[in-house]
Amino acid sequence: MREGYPRGPMAKFQTLVDVYHDAIKTFPDSPLFGTKKSGHWDWMTYLEFGKLTDGFRAGLSELGLKRGDRIAIIANNRAEWAVAAYACFGLGVAFVPMYEAQLPKDWEFIVKDCEAKALIVATDAICEKTKDFLESVPSLTHIISLDAATKATDKVKTFKALAATKAKVPTIKPEPKDVACFIYTSGTTGNPKGVILSHGNIASNVSAIHDCFPMSSMDRSLSFLPWAHSFGQTVELHGLFSMGASLAIAESVEKILDNLAETKPTLLFSVPRIFNKLYAAVQKQISTKPGIVQSMVKTSLATRGKQRLGQEVSLAEGLVLALTDKVVFSKVRARFGGNLKYAFSGGAAISTEVAEFIDGLGITVYEGYGLTETSPIATANWPDNRKIGSVGRAIPGVSISISEEQEIIVHGPNVMLGYHNRKEENDAVFTADGGFRTGDMGKLDDEGFLFITGRIKEQYKLENGKYVVPTPLEEQLKLCPYVLNVMVYGDNKPYNVALVVANADAVKKWGAENGVSEGDADKLMTNSKVRALFKSELDKYGEKFKGFEGIKDFALTAEDFTTENGMLTPSLKVKRRKVVEKYQSVIEALYEKKKERSPEASGDKGEKKKKAEASAE
Repeated sequence: MREGYPRGPMAKFQTLVDVYHDAIKTFPDSPLFGTKKSGHWDWMTYLEFGKLTDGFRAGLSELGLKRGDRIAIIANNRAEWAVAAYACFGLGVAFVPMYEAQLPKDWEFIVKDCEAKALIVATDAICEKTKDFLESVPSLTHIISLDAATKATDKVKTFKALAATKAKVPTIKPEPKDVACFIYTSGTTGNPKGVILSHGNIASNVSAIHDCFPMSSMDRSLSFLPWAHSFGQTVELHGLFSMGASLAIAESVEKILDNLAETKPTLLFSVPRIFNKLYAAVQKQISTKPGIVQSMVKTSLATRGKQRLGQEVSLAEGLVLALTDKVVFSKVRARFGGNLKYAFSGGAAISTEVAEFIDGLGITVYEGYGLTETSPIATANWPDNRKIGSVGRAIPGVSISISEEQEIIVHGPNVMLGYHNRKEENDAVFTADGGFRTGDMGKLDDEGFLFITGRIKEQYKLENGKYVVPTPLEEQLKLCPYVLNVMVYGDNKPYNVALVVANADAVKKWGAENGVSEGDADKLMTNSKVRALFKSELDKYGEKFKGFEGIKDFALTAEDFTTENGMLTPSLKVKRRKVVEKYQSVIEALYEKKKERSPEASGDKGEKKKKAEASAE
């Protein structure tokens, strides 16, 4: 296992206990967590959070939890989640978060693998599903339910009762190298693996946020990224907590737009999937406006682009931008609450087109890069250090290098201690000097900005010897309003094909306007006019890619990839192996077509040009 180390004596925080004490002392009366109850948003102050955390820490101590133990939790974002986390940090207990959407077999594997002594659950229903763990997991002694309806027993306790503990149990002073969290990466194959993050790992990231970003106690976010994932936990929860800022906890992903309007946040932390949905919604709204308004929007977005590059803007361009901002952009921002200043994107590469569009609306986009194994931030764009299309420069204390295989290597205090009980994998990912091999491919420009070019494990070779990295193509295709999701496939095949999840509602609306009245979603996917629509759309959105990367055939489905059906990880990445397993026969059928391919049959435009381009590669 790798030795953890703090960023150095100049870092603002050395441990998460430092973060806790500083925040409670500095911002006692500021609002921290907002939760919607009975139609109204109730806010918990920093001081109230501190008292609840102190009580729960004492309650855990009375149950026998002590330094070096582990506590797992199955819960979505809520104030009690953060209380439990900081109570554990103050006891020297490692916190092990899981998702409510995970399968019980994954919960049991993780609880057993990390040797949890206690398990916190969100609901009485989850409590019932996990009670057998008390028998099947030797280390487990207690289950603690956040649900007041749960009946307490000798081994089942309630959060409310433990948090009411009157005893005083002071926080310990952990070392930066002490373990703070086990965050299990769901991965796309095999069992989850526990990433061990130290106090110094996470605190170095929080300190870097203070160094780079102009956030303060006046800021607020709408929290919907799961804190069980390192991006949501470190950047949003710990980062904003350390700033004295506030977090409104979203009711659900479906209610994000409503909650944005109600809570009026200044900051938005998200993954590209959510930004893509916002982009599609706004584009759809603008497309209904008169031609002159659409022309103004196009001109104004170009003007914003010139401003971003520091280019001179004419008086006429400035006037059009000012007018467009007043009559269009400001109304779009109002849908997001009217106060949004910054949008932070991570978890996967955001499309340059989407980033530039959101930026053009007057909401500054900052994209970063990292992995759970890097706590997670390794690089970021920040004020006066920003280049859309890149994932930014290395954050303070971190260095980035590119190997001969184009793999991104990260060195710094943010690099994990290692994977729990995975010696062979640790040996594989650490360089001799302690760097972390990310598995991602990238390049650095002359100014030190990092550009992601793909993931090594996802890269595959076609029969013609050409390498394809599918993710950038997939992200581009998902910008199509008729596409909910897509997986590109072509490993050792003559060409790429795609499994496309259609936006059934959008397709039905298109069908109603184009003489296709089929109401059944599955039958709609086989309609010749609908297939012609998708052929045209896939060509249009994929036209900037090289000829051999193009989609030569596709299959349509109305069933989306979700965490519930096992096609997505909890962090919303496609589980390629699972998708291929389910749709193997469908994918293979696309290659078994014996008909002679023509430009019209394949959906390619300019086939000769693309063949020439491919041969020139």
